[in-house]
Amino acid sequence: MGNAVLQSIHVHPVKAFRSKSLQEAEVEPWGLAGDRRWVLIDDGGKVVTQREQPRLALAAAETLSGGGLRLTADGREPLTVPVPEPVSTTTVEIFGDKVEAVLADTAAHDWCSAYVGAEVRLVHMDDPAARRPIDPDFALPGETVSFADGYPLLVTTLGSLDALNSLIAQGGLADEGPLPMSRFRPNVVVSGTEAWAEDDWSRISIGEVTFRVTKMCGRCVVTTTDQDTALRGKEPLRSLARHRRLGGKLMFGQNLVPENRGSLRVGDPVTVLAQPTRSHSAGAPAAGNPGAGRER
Repeated sequence: MGNAVLQSIHVHPVKAFRSKSLQEAEVEPWGLAGDRRWVLIDDGGKVVTQREQPRLALAAAETLSGGGLRLTADGREPLTVPVPEPVSTTTVEIFGDKVEAVLADTAAHDWCSAYVGAEVRLVHMDDPAARRPIDPDFALPGETVSFADGYPLLVTTLGSLDALNSLIAQGGLADEGPLPMSRFRPNVVVSGTEAWAEDDWSRISIGEVTFRVTKMCGRCVVTTTDQDTALRGKEPLRSLARHRRLGGKLMFGQNLVPENRGSLRVGDPVTVLAQPTRSHSAGAPAAGNPGAGRER
């Protein structure tokens, strides 16, 4: 894998909103700087994602100096949202976790509610170092994550996307492909590897940062959502169910936990530092729900 490089970098200032591509980014212990520090919740405190609201794919958020946001979407006037003062918190439910977060101002709630057509509130994770531990089965003491589904970063490879698109073309739904990488909402995309090479990584370096590769990423219905139109189809879940099913989940990409702070830049070399003692490739079929998994 001597020619593997960092092809692209992506952050999502508000979880489930449109991704933003960067040429470089800072790696913090809980993820890329500015990635998924904000999220929408319903009136019961449960996180709202593209699962429930596909139109969130068409809304954009830009991180401003100081950590605030500028929200934009078709049909809505742009809105600047300041970082709320952490004078009090509200409880957020995200995939079974209970996390404390700070409510944004009323104007932000009104803007987002009008856009999705339902009552939602925008919240901010004020202290990612303390708010949400990573699953202890895959983490060291004190490791935390932002509002990403479960882990600080997600890595995907162009080699695997090419292989998946070939499977889609062979499976009779060629009109749905080829799919772009945006369907999988990764943080970092690697080029120069063979298909599914990431299945056999357990520790990697990208530029000056090293990462522990914790587990493969189970995918959900959000991957069937066109990130440019918010329309849904059957792929890639149909093909993943046939070829990439493991433990009842459909796999694409690997979750990462950073081992140090540092900067990532497009073009940085990617090096495999360790491989598992036994492959955990998802090539073998297994029983399970084709829609199981989480989106990013």
